[in-house]
Amino acid sequence: MASKSIRLGVVDTCMRWSYRDRTEAGEVLADELVRGGVGRPLLVLAVPNGGVKVAAPMARALGADLDIVVVRKLQVPHNPEAGFGALTSLGAVFLNQRLVEYLGLSPDVVERVRARTAAQVEARVMRYRSVLAEKSPAGKHVVLVDDGLASGYTMLAAVESVREKGPLSITVAAPTASESAVRLLRPRVDRLVCPRVTGGPVFAVADAYRDWYDVPDDEVEAILRAYGAV
Repeated sequence: MASKSIRLGVVDTCMRWSYRDRTEAGEVLADELVRGGVGRPLLVLAVPNGGVKVAAPMARALGADLDIVVVRKLQVPHNPEAGFGALTSLGAVFLNQRLVEYLGLSPDVVERVRARTAAQVEARVMRYRSVLAEKSPAGKHVVLVDDGLASGYTMLAAVESVREKGPLSITVAAPTASESAVRLLRPRVDRLVCPRVTGGPVFAVADAYRDWYDVPDDEVEAILRAYGAV
């Protein structure tokens, strides 16, 4: 079965394949970016947790600064798997207003969920800031990285949040993505790099990796500490 490769906005047919792990995926993405050319100054922004393991070897290969952008969905009350928007560590809040209205969520409910989510994001950011200093996207070519894009909405929140900070350009780089995520994101960024794009009714990021596990916070912290020490 074939998948599609998105390189510099061009769709090519290729055979499906898998990465050994997230480290290899980051190295592959770095090669793709180098082939297309990268601007300077360059900032790689990772979406924790799995995105950090992809972004660190990628940033190292590119000689780029590394930082994080935490994105958390605003959970629908009584259905934590669903979200009616997202909040990012760069201070932006995005609401799916149509869904808010459909669910009949009052402004008070929306604000309570936003405040709770903001506290969760702030706690996570404070932990990571103890090992890696914040780097502003302003005036830089920014590459946003995650280990995979399922719906694409988490990455979209990150994209729009970064855009508000005045970057020179925004690239989204992910080892794997669904076709629907690519359709969502491609018109909204300067460049989208994803060597493994698959369609079909079911998509799982884990399918792109032979060695897959949920990355714990301690490992993210260790990666960031090691990068900050270089």
